[in-house]
Amino acid sequence: MPTKAYVLIETAVGKTKEVLSALQGLPGMETVDAVTGPYDLIAVVQAHDLNSVGELVTGKIHVISGVLRTVTCLSVSVK
Repeated sequence: MPTKAYVLIETAVGKTKEVLSALQGLPGMETVDAVTGPYDLIAVVQAHDLNSVGELVTGKIHVISGVLRTVTCLSVSVK
């Protein structure tokens, strides 16, 4: 079963558009939107499992120039 997560991203001043562009090309990236509030972008990612989500965040998102900080919120099923 795929794992879905919301990644809240804070960017450096003036870097939001560049980071958004870089994120849109990543495998596993469902959507990415610029938002108002304490974060600049919110990305929805999907991967095979929790480890794959972690690898996507730490190996692909954190290394993008202009990304200052992220918070990853895993989607959970509530029935």
